[in-house]
Amino acid sequence: MTPPRPTAVIVLAAGEGTRMKSAMPKVLHTIGGRSLVHHAIAAARGIDPIHLEVVVRHERDLVAAHIAECDPDCLIADQDEIKGTGRAVECGLAALPAELTGTIVVTYGDVPLLTSETLREVLAAHEGASVAVTVVTSHISDPTGYGRIVRDADGSVARIVEQKDATDDERAITEVNSGIYAFEATLLTQALSGLGTDNAQGEKYLTDVVGVARAQGRAVAAYVLADVWQTEGVNDKIQLARLGAELNRRTVEAAMREGAIIRDPATTWIDTDVSIGRDTVIEPNVQLRGATTIGADCLIGPDTTLVDMEVGDGATVCRTQGSLSVVGPGATVGPWAYLRPGTELGAEAKIGTFVETKNANIGAGSKIPHLSYVGDATIGTGTNIGASSVFVNFDGVAKHRTTVGDHCRMGSDTMYVAPVTIGDGAYSGAGTVIRSDVPPGALVLTDAPQRVIEGWVAEHRPDTEAARAAAAAGAAAGRVNGIPETTSRRRNGDGDPEEAQAAPHGVLWARPPGAGRCGGRRPGDEGRADAGL
Repeated sequence: MTPPRPTAVIVLAAGEGTRMKSAMPKVLHTIGGRSLVHHAIAAARGIDPIHLEVVVRHERDLVAAHIAECDPDCLIADQDEIKGTGRAVECGLAALPAELTGTIVVTYGDVPLLTSETLREVLAAHEGASVAVTVVTSHISDPTGYGRIVRDADGSVARIVEQKDATDDERAITEVNSGIYAFEATLLTQALSGLGTDNAQGEKYLTDVVGVARAQGRAVAAYVLADVWQTEGVNDKIQLARLGAELNRRTVEAAMREGAIIRDPATTWIDTDVSIGRDTVIEPNVQLRGATTIGADCLIGPDTTLVDMEVGDGATVCRTQGSLSVVGPGATVGPWAYLRPGTELGAEAKIGTFVETKNANIGAGSKIPHLSYVGDATIGTGTNIGASSVFVNFDGVAKHRTTVGDHCRMGSDTMYVAPVTIGDGAYSGAGTVIRSDVPPGALVLTDAPQRVIEGWVAEHRPDTEAARAAAAAGAAAGRVNGIPETTSRRRNGDGDPEEAQAAPHGVLWARPPGAGRCGGRRPGDEGRADAGL
């Protein structure tokens, strides 16, 4: 059976929300990754109305621009200076085609837990009963502030009375008006045109339409909603947090019903638009925000925040902050990794501990294990980036890109001064600064000789802990002030001057026993990379 389709849904979002104590319009505050008004629009769109409209006033341009982002097909109507929900609906009707027929549903922009399923049930009950008005009601223990539902002796709805206009007996009623309605369109238009503002608040009440319908002999029904959360509105930041926590509880439970394994629901926060595959494990203290999509059989967390991320099946993401990035199937990230926007990690690849990436495409099976920054880079498949490497992408004016080929083995502490390209299968030695392109299969080194200035601490840092430690260690090894005793004698003129050799840069050093005139360097050492390979 085809579900009924309303002629229009009108969402009321014109109020200032002064109790929020905020420069931001109330309906733009967020829970579950959506603004309050976005939740209302999504629920309304779920019942497929012919017309969907939001009535605005406070911070009109700001709210209207946000609505256009949420739902570009949503209509905008402006409320004028006349106050009241009745006037807001009347302004909404004026922006719709004339002489509408069918059912018009009215909801609010600050009731974020209302669902499409509930609206669909209200619509079906309204049209099935052939009544003029259906009002959604709930029974609550403390009805203070709500309009009360006054019923006839036969149980039918006689009228709705606002808190400020209610008698003591009426204030004792616990059945309250949610403010959500289904109206017969012709009745609603006619009734609103005849309403005034003769009441305690000087407003045009939408609730007075019920009295008009009854005066015309038309039936008014109540749809009693047991789930009171769906009718609760946000008026201050305490209620915002309360409804946010309840929405999250429902979202987390829904994820578990769909097959996710959530270790600690109390510390897990999942936005409304997040999806999680079956048998994915979510560890404690995880936040999944925005439009994040997690595949099946993943391990996420603990202590991880992902915003607008895509994570493939079987991936592991531990203690990581990530946004607008892609983690491929079977890949591993973290712990303590930072994935900035534009990161794309291939299948079975790795971003390890204390690694930051940005605008980086990292091929399948490649690894950046630890302590590195990779920005504006393309890394091929099967490549290893050594520890403490930095992709130097910014020259002070513009960003530049580095390309590293397939199956490269890059040494620790390599600096890539972009723009630069490293060919397939290339190697680099530890501490290398790459400033120009490296051909495939080459070894690139920054090979400066090591200087050792013996006795420097004793001469330049006397009477320090370092000097005393060096002296003690030297005494045990037959050294004077950190210098071998034979070398010390030569420096004082009592040794064989021919045994003293001038080290590079003029530093004196002693040849180790058995060393040749080349200072003990073995043939072939000049072609060796540092230990970082």
